[in-house]
Amino acid sequence: MRPVPSGYAEVVARNRESYGPDAATERDGFAKQPWKMSERSAFLDRLRAAEATTLLEIGSGTGQDSAWFQAAGLDVTAIDLSPAMVERTRAKGVRAYARDVLDLGFPAESFDAAYSMNALLHVPTDALSDALLSISSVLRPGGLFHLGVYGGSPEEGVADEDHHVPQRYFAFRSDEQLLSYAARHFEVLDFHVVHAADGVRYQSLTLVRPVPWPAR
Repeated sequence: MRPVPSGYAEVVARNRESYGPDAATERDGFAKQPWKMSERSAFLDRLRAAEATTLLEIGSGTGQDSAWFQAAGLDVTAIDLSPAMVERTRAKGVRAYARDVLDLGFPAESFDAAYSMNALLHVPTDALSDALLSISSVLRPGGLFHLGVYGGSPEEGVADEDHHVPQRYFAFRSDEQLLSYAARHFEVLDFHVVHAADGVRYQSLTLVRPVPWPAR
């Protein structure tokens, strides 16, 4: 990987351009891998057990997962950096906005749950705590959050062999790093690693926004 861009705004601008109309067309044609469907289904089971009704997807891509959760009966809102991805999501009948994770634009405690699969791996590590705090702030106390990213060995920068134009920025973290950041703003309900058939290593966390202790 090449060195990281000079600042967060540059990372956001780069990745927004990377996920333009051509990328949206390509990704909308991808078949969902079975392990991703399993992760998604397991989180839905948790949402049903918790009687959650509202869900925010962060980094929705073309809206395949948002549409699936909506079909399962949830009231879904989606955000993505890319206007092209948001257009695809809206075409599937899902409420969607072009927004950044550091500026979600929703009132505090708006959602019962949040879901993000392979979106926060585009957030620089020095901004990850702020991103997690932003997500926590729009969840109701006790709200669930599925945070999933590729990773295992710390590495950060612009991918040399990426076919997207411009090439995307990634931040991969060790398990210990990721859990440490998550624990700053959430309780960790579950952590496990999925070793997929294509060789990727997926770090899967189910997090809970803490419920405040009652005032004495």
